[in-house]
Amino acid sequence: MVDAMDRIVTSGPQVVAGYWGRPDETANAIPAGALHTGDVGYMDADGWFFLVDRKKDQINAGGYKVWPREVEDVLYEHEAVREAAVVGVPDEYRGETVKAFVSLRPGCTATEAELIAFAKDRMATYKYPREVEFLEEIPKTVTGKLLRRERRARDPR
Repeated sequence: MVDAMDRIVTSGPQVVAGYWGRPDETANAIPAGALHTGDVGYMDADGWFFLVDRKKDQINAGGYKVWPREVEDVLYEHEAVREAAVVGVPDEYRGETVKAFVSLRPGCTATEAELIAFAKDRMATYKYPREVEFLEEIPKTVTGKLLRRERRARDPR
C-alpha cells in the first residue's frame, strides 16, 4: 500500500542545467536548480523509489484521480490482452473519462464489453475504462515506451 505519492524532484551535478535555447521551459522545469521530472512516485521504507506514472498523464474523472498505469496493469491481467494504453478523454458529465487502447495476443479474442466488465470487477468505479478501442499495434517510441499522447491526440472529441 502506498501512503503518499508526489512528484519526483532531484538536484545535483549530474542533473541537466537547462533546455538549450528555451529559458522559459528551463525556469518552469528547473526552478532554483531542482529538476521537476514530471514523474509521480513514492519512496518505500527501505529508501527505494518507485515511479507510478507521469503527472501530465493523470486522468481527472469527476474529481477523482486515475493513473493510467493502474488501469493498464489490470487490463494486462486479462489473458487476451497483449498491450494496453490508457488515456483520459473528454466527457461531458465527468470532465474526463478513461479510454483504453488494446491490442490482443495472436489467436485470442475479446470484446469491448468483456474487457470493460473485467476491469470493472477489479477496480474502483471511477477507474475502469468506459471505452475500449482495439488496435493491431499500440504506437511506441523507439525505446518501446507507449505513446499515450498520440492516442489522446487522435481521439475525435
